[in-house]
Amino acid sequence: MKQENIIKIKSAWKKIRNISLLILTLGLLVYAGVRYYYPYGEGVKSGQLNYVVYKGILFKTYEGKLIQSGVRSNISGGIQSNEFEFSVEDEEIAKELMHSGGKTVELYYKEYFATLPWRGFSRYVVDSIVSISPTPNHETETFIYQ
Repeated sequence: MKQENIIKIKSAWKKIRNISLLILTLGLLVYAGVRYYYPYGEGVKSGQLNYVVYKGILFKTYEGKLIQSGVRSNISGGIQSNEFEFSVEDEEIAKELMHSGGKTVELYYKEYFATLPWRGFSRYVVDSIVSISPTPNHETETFIYQ
């Protein structure tokens, strides 16, 4: 009788252990899926495209920077500009942006909780280009040095 009870207890503990491991594994998979693949924010940013480069050691990715102009600053009388750093997964979009440096662009992006090395350095990943327009010409003074 004791032998049968011990076998039943061991069998019950194995069942509990297997179910616990299954729940733990599923929990980790859901956590990783949400953290790395679920976009929790989407939107459009506009500004002057500063650069788009192809860089990396193990994983080559397209990285870019957009300069957003602002009107307020922490210093009185100053103008603030914000930089929006982003990654691009699609090579065609990246190449089009590479040829649009200095132009005013509107980019549609998705924001993730964390980065993946093969997706880029930034949590912000540009999905598409909304518009590209030339930067308006501002009246500038011409200085002649003699």
